Amino acid sequence: MTALRILAEAHWPDPDRTAPGRPDPLPPVPGFSASTFNPLVAETAERCLRAHHGTAPAPGRTALLLASAGGDRATARAIDEAAASGRRVPPLLFFQSNPNAVLGHIAARWGLTGPVVAISPAEPPPAGQVPQDVLDLAALLLADGDADHVLVIAAEQGEPAGEPATGTSPEPGAGTGARTGTGTGTDRARDAGPTTPTDRAGTDRPPTDRAGTDPSGTDRAVAVLVTAG
Repeated sequence: MTALRILAEAHWPDPDRTAPGRPDPLPPVPGFSASTFNPLVAETAERCLRAHHGTAPAPGRTALLLASAGGDRATARAIDEAAASGRRVPPLLFFQSNPNAVLGHIAARWGLTGPVVAISPAEPPPAGQVPQDVLDLAALLLADGDADHVLVIAAEQGEPAGEPATGTSPEPGAGTGARTGTGTGTDRARDAGPTTPTDRAGTDRPPTDRAGTDPSGTDRAVAVLVTAG
C-alpha cells in the first residue's frame, strides 16, 4: 500500500475559530439550498486547499474523495416531504441530491483535474478523523497514477433539533460502498477494493441513533490533502 503524507488538514467546526456563543458559520454555496451538507463539504475543502495552496487554482492533478455514512439527509428529507404532500419538487433538489454535485463545484473553483469519487462507509468515523479504509482508497488513487494529490473529505450532518431518533437509511443511491463519477475531472470510478470500514476490537465509534448521524446535533467534517509519501 502506498504510504501517505499529509500536506494540509482542516476541520469544521474549527476549534481555533469557534468560541462559546460565537458559532463557526457555514458560508452559503451558490446553486445549493435547503441543506447544510453541501456548504459543509465545500467550506471544509476550501479551508484545506487554502491552507496548502493559498488561492485557486491548485497546480497539478488533485483527486476528490468524499466519504459520508449519512449523506445529504436534509435534501433527501425535503424531497420526501414535497413528494408526500403532492407539492412540486424543486428541480434544484434533484441536482444537489447527488453528492458529486458539490464535488464538481469544488473541482471547478479550484481547477482540480483528478478522479472524483464519493463513497458511503457503513458507520460515521469518530469526530475529527478520516477512516483508515478511506485513506487506503486515497492511496490506491495515487498509486493508479491519475493524481498527484487527493483531497479526502469525511462529512456527516448532525441530527436536527426535534427529529425523532428512529432508524433510517442513507439517501437513495448512497448505499454502502457506492462509488459514482462526475463529469468534472476524470469521469470514471475505480474498482479500488473494499471501502466499507470493518469493526475492529478496541475501535471507539460514537453512538448514533441514525445511520450517519452525530447525536450531538452538530454538522462536522474533516478534510486532508494527501500525497504519496
